[in-house]
Amino acid sequence: MSRSTDTGNIIKPWPILLVHYTVSALTQLLFVQILRTYMELAAEENAGWLRVFGDSRLTAALNSIHRAPASKWTLDELARTAGMSRTDFAVGFREVMGVPPITYLTNWRMQLVKRTLANGASVSEAAAQVGYRSESAFSEAFRR
Repeated sequence: MSRSTDTGNIIKPWPILLVHYTVSALTQLLFVQILRTYMELAAEENAGWLRVFGDSRLTAALNSIHRAPASKWTLDELARTAGMSRTDFAVGFREVMGVPPITYLTNWRMQLVKRTLANGASVSEAAAQVGYRSESAFSEAFRR
């Protein structure tokens, strides 16, 4: 803290720190309130992506899907990633995300293909990047 002979020029850093921490705390509080309101008002199928983070086991499986969408994921492998039984994983995932795990995986892959096609890739290139071994396999998944 700096001092001068003129009491009007004394620099007091603590009010600045108090304002900084108050603004920080209020920002965090506002963010939490926005999330709570979103969770209350969002349709069930739209809130799953946020609710999944409340379960570390489901989050592990979801992270695996997002890190390696081209992997040959099966329900058994995803359940193992989550450290759950196949049935508990399938039921829990569907309850939280609103769709079965393999449906989620297929939908995610389709979103990635859409993005890749928009960037100028061919259908076969886009399909291969997300794990479809042929255009016909991709076409079959696309029709579903």
